[in-house]
Amino acid sequence: MALMERVSTLLRANLNDLIDRAEDPAKMIKQVILDMENQLMQVKTQVAIAVADLHVLERKRSEDSEKESSWMRKADLAVAREDDALARAAIERALSSRKMMSAFEEQIADQKVQVENLKSAFGRLETKLAEAKAKADLLAARHRRSRVATSAADAQLLTGSPANSQTFERMENKVLHDEGYAQALTMLAKDDVENRLALLEKEDEVEKLLAELKARKGAL
Repeated sequence: MALMERVSTLLRANLNDLIDRAEDPAKMIKQVILDMENQLMQVKTQVAIAVADLHVLERKRSEDSEKESSWMRKADLAVAREDDALARAAIERALSSRKMMSAFEEQIADQKVQVENLKSAFGRLETKLAEAKAKADLLAARHRRSRVATSAADAQLLTGSPANSQTFERMENKVLHDEGYAQALTMLAKDDVENRLALLEKEDEVEKLLAELKARKGAL
């Protein structure tokens, strides 16, 4: 599904590489967070839809189970009235309901897997989004501190330090700023944590069930 592919791309994204290629790292980080938020809402919606579909399948399976039981009761009644033809017809209906029930069982199993996959993707994306927001805030705070430190250094340089000392201090402050910025970006780069039932031939099974019904009637 396209949605899961987009989510997987976001979860695998190496933010360091994205930042290195970005002309405006801060703007790029905001866009990544916005993309995560949008995908998170879509996954949440898909989880709700998948769960609703699962409930529908389970209800249909239950309905077919009830139909099978009902047709078998009717077959039993037909045997009691010694109407084999009617009993066979009822048994055939029961078998048809049983076959439908088996088909729904398979669909339910597949749907449960899909629900769990969507829930897992939602949880992992939610966690990564929270981490990205926290680290983006940390990066912004470091940038602010770096600017304050640079401003303070500039002010100190204007007080009358020797020219060579001024040049050295400016270079040192820039190196410290670049190192702090690189470390903050590195913290953003942590990647995330990735028929079965076979029936007998219908005519044979009909005769088998019919024989069982007659045997129970004979025993009574």
